[in-house]
Amino acid sequence: MDSVVVIRRTGGDIDWNDGRDIWYHEAIASVSDQCEPEWMDSEDPLFILYTSGSTGKPKGVLHTTGGYLLQAAMSMKYVFDYREGETYGAQPTLVG
Repeated sequence: MDSVVVIRRTGGDIDWNDGRDIWYHEAIASVSDQCEPEWMDSEDPLFILYTSGSTGKPKGVLHTTGGYLLQAAMSMKYVFDYREGETYGAQPTLVG
């Protein structure tokens, strides 16, 4: 681990490491509010979720960029009939 970004929230004491820790408010002070997208291949990893291990050792489940996002878009259109301006929230299935 190269750095730990620390957010000042509670005012409590922090076990600070000068060679590793950086303040969030200082890190964002010099960056642009614009961020160009990074083009990804549809099979690039998006995220990994781990099962609880209730039937043995926990297993990692890799979700790819195209697969997960395409399924989410299809669900919004064909299952939930989402319309512009609506607000929607849901807990996704972790493995399936």
